[in-house]
Amino acid sequence: MGLSMATSAAFAFFVCFLISIATFHVCFCNGISSSANHTHNNITCFENEREALVKFKQDLKDPSNRLSSWDIEEDCCQWAGVVCDNFTGHVRKIQLQSPYYTGSPYVTFAEYEAYMSHKLCGKVNPSLLDLKHLQYLDLSNNDFEGTSIPSFIGSIANLRYLNLSDARFRGAIPPQLGNLTKIHYMGLRGGFDDHNELVLHSDGNLHWLSGLVSLQHLDMSGIDLSKALDWLQVTSNLPSLVELHLSHCRLKYAFSPSSTNKINFTSLDILDLSYNNLGSSVPGWIFSLNHLVSLNLMVCGFYGPIPSGLQNMTSLKVLDWSGNPSNSAIPSWLYSLRHLESLSLQGNLLHGAMSIAIGNLTSLVSLRININSLSGPIPVSIGRLSSLIILDISYNKFNGTLPKSLWQLGKLEGLLIRYNLLQGVISDVHFANLTRLRYLQAGGNSLTLKASENWVPPFQLEILNLDSWQLGTQFPLWLPSQRKLQYLSIANTRISESIPTWFWPSFPNLKYVNLSRNQIRGEISSLRNVGRLYVIDLSSNLFSGTLPLVPSNLYMLDLSNNFFSRSIYHVLCGKGEEPNNDMSFLNLGDNLLSGKIPDCWKHPYLQMINLENNNLAGSIPNSFGQLSRLQSLHLRHNNLSGEIPRTLQNCSFLRVIDLSENRFTGSIPPWIGNSFLTLIVLNLRSNKFSGVLPHELCRLSSLQILDVAHNNLSGPVPRCFANFSAMAEINNSRSPIFYYIGYGIADNLFLVTKGRDVEYSTTLGLVTSMDLSRNNLSGEIPEELTKLSGLWSLNLSDNHLKGKIPRNIGDMRQLESLDFSLNQLSGEIPLSISSLTFLSHLNLSYNNLTGSIPSSTQLQSMNDSSFLGNKLCGPPLTSCNPKKPIPAQVDPPGSEENGEGSSEALFFASMALGFAVGFWIVLGPLLFKRSWRISYFRVLEDIWHKLWDFIS
Repeated sequence: MGLSMATSAAFAFFVCFLISIATFHVCFCNGISSSANHTHNNITCFENEREALVKFKQDLKDPSNRLSSWDIEEDCCQWAGVVCDNFTGHVRKIQLQSPYYTGSPYVTFAEYEAYMSHKLCGKVNPSLLDLKHLQYLDLSNNDFEGTSIPSFIGSIANLRYLNLSDARFRGAIPPQLGNLTKIHYMGLRGGFDDHNELVLHSDGNLHWLSGLVSLQHLDMSGIDLSKALDWLQVTSNLPSLVELHLSHCRLKYAFSPSSTNKINFTSLDILDLSYNNLGSSVPGWIFSLNHLVSLNLMVCGFYGPIPSGLQNMTSLKVLDWSGNPSNSAIPSWLYSLRHLESLSLQGNLLHGAMSIAIGNLTSLVSLRININSLSGPIPVSIGRLSSLIILDISYNKFNGTLPKSLWQLGKLEGLLIRYNLLQGVISDVHFANLTRLRYLQAGGNSLTLKASENWVPPFQLEILNLDSWQLGTQFPLWLPSQRKLQYLSIANTRISESIPTWFWPSFPNLKYVNLSRNQIRGEISSLRNVGRLYVIDLSSNLFSGTLPLVPSNLYMLDLSNNFFSRSIYHVLCGKGEEPNNDMSFLNLGDNLLSGKIPDCWKHPYLQMINLENNNLAGSIPNSFGQLSRLQSLHLRHNNLSGEIPRTLQNCSFLRVIDLSENRFTGSIPPWIGNSFLTLIVLNLRSNKFSGVLPHELCRLSSLQILDVAHNNLSGPVPRCFANFSAMAEINNSRSPIFYYIGYGIADNLFLVTKGRDVEYSTTLGLVTSMDLSRNNLSGEIPEELTKLSGLWSLNLSDNHLKGKIPRNIGDMRQLESLDFSLNQLSGEIPLSISSLTFLSHLNLSYNNLTGSIPSSTQLQSMNDSSFLGNKLCGPPLTSCNPKKPIPAQVDPPGSEENGEGSSEALFFASMALGFAVGFWIVLGPLLFKRSWRISYFRVLEDIWHKLWDFIS
């Protein structure tokens, strides 16, 4: 009874207490409601916190003056990037992230550098510890110049949000971050280059993460976790973890079955392990995460078919399996993952047809199956994907016509079907329902567009690519309606009229235009004040007249293969305006341009110059030396002269130098070998260079192509040419030489191989060649050259080389073309030459070689002209005849084919000159000096008598 009364009294007290609290709250709120906003507006930060922020600012570099509002005399709650608590006034948030750069292809170098200058630099001051109420700290996308993440951040006890991603921190991650027990979000993404390299502490483990029981989002992408063998156990036991991003972490899957049993991702929804080498097959523990909503396994090194274990992950909304060479058909079970909203299967070597079951994935918003070998028609059932926004099946082998159901996808914003085998006619009626379409990339198909004359499309495109479509001989009349166009490419569409007057003014936002490979004619006076053009490609047309004035912010200009004439001065040096300072790619090759190359090169971002095959004269201007980022220089086939200017050595990033077919003189500068350590191509063919081949060239270990043929070079072939390690490397998967200037551009080059001019572009990275022919080189062929086992073509013809063919010539197993003709080589052909199984072109003619031709399928299949002018036996020769005389006024057999044989006129002129000199030296004095003549015949008479006595 007493206990009951006590309990009742306690309960009554508790109820009264709650009522009093509620009453106080109501009264308090009613009392101040009228002044709540006034109180909030008058909250000012605390003095000690303001001083802490000022100290923090003092250690930062602020080139764009982002922190100009941080004045000690002002209220810090009003400063940019600072957020205070509404009631207490304490600093609660610091948001100083730099705007993230997306890498858009339409951003100029100047804009990129403006973004870079917007970054805060310097270091993080420990004054942040005075901000006792700080919960949110975001310093991402800045530049802390390789300094370490401060360990004191682990003492900011109230932090819930920490983002230090892509801020150019470097070194070990302080394990003190494990003291942030209240943290919900931790972003430590380290970036993917040397300047962002974050690593683990020396102990190499992640135990410090174990205490972060409230952590929901963890991003450690780009951090080297190769030594953290505990990464899976530690992260899987974080009880609140919802998102885990470990892309580009060099993760290793080295767990025993017993250890994987301890994996317990109870709350994980999103898992990103992309760009790690996790072995050839998917680890089994991933299949157990059947509650995952998003799984990214892009480029993880998995082989074989897409694993069937994924079919149990029925909650998946996002699946990215791109970049894993599956080399199989799309598995049928994949079409049963009905919750999928985003499916990416790019670059998987998938083949076969796409099943009609694709229509079951009705939740799909994004479908990317590009860069595979899928074939057959596009299924009609694709029209059932009514939620689809992005469809990308580019770079496959889909054939037939586009299904009518495709045009019913009313939510479609991006239709990407480039480079397939599609054909047929598309009319304006097909586009009637695609009112939201923004990106149409359909080039590289055999499609025809037939639109009515008055057609106005129901969409506003931002990107349009109809390359290789049949559009008719005129520019499409519906194009002007697309006022939002930023990217326009209608190359190779058979347009043959002049550019109409309405064309350029119709696109105020245009940044990229490609009208190449048509038959567009006429003149262009100016392209200035046209949209915001960054890229202009009008190559391979019939344009004529002088070069047009171009925008000052242009960074790619390709007017090659036209009929433009006269000077290039106003394109480079400006005309009434400042010259272009953003230019990165300039191609004016294959025109009728003349005059001198102007000396006004002040383009700090220029990477490629192509002025080849014009009528330019004079010397290379000294201002080329200001192009510090230049990678490729093409001046082939002009009338340029003089010596290579010494200022060019400032262009230390040069990878391609082609000065062939000009009239350059002087010696090959030795500084080429010291200045251009990344040089891949050096082509000085058909000039007037003299002197010896400098030994400094041997430092060019990346050199794949060396062509100094048809000059006046003398001296020996340097033995150290064996140091060209790129020529020694047997590698059939070299990448093309690309330059990134907003989109990839493959460099191209004309090379003389097997006697023919051949243009290499996308396969240029595969070529290895050395051509020293038609010079005055002497001495022996260095045996060391046979170490260049990756060399594809070797030509030393038409020199004065003597001695034997190197006995280990067979070690150069990649050789397809070998020419030692028109030298003074002697001895037998080495037996090892039979090992050159790729050899398709051989010329050893007109030397002093003897003996039998070694037996091999390659050698006996050669034409006999490959061996003429020697004392050789055996097939393909019919006999062992003495060295055959060279017919008068006829090129040696094979020399015309090689383009390397010496001029026979020069040969016989030399014979005539030798005869005349010998005649006048020996017989001339006898004709004019009687005493010499008498002595000479007395000597002959004595010789005759002695010979007769000997015979008798």
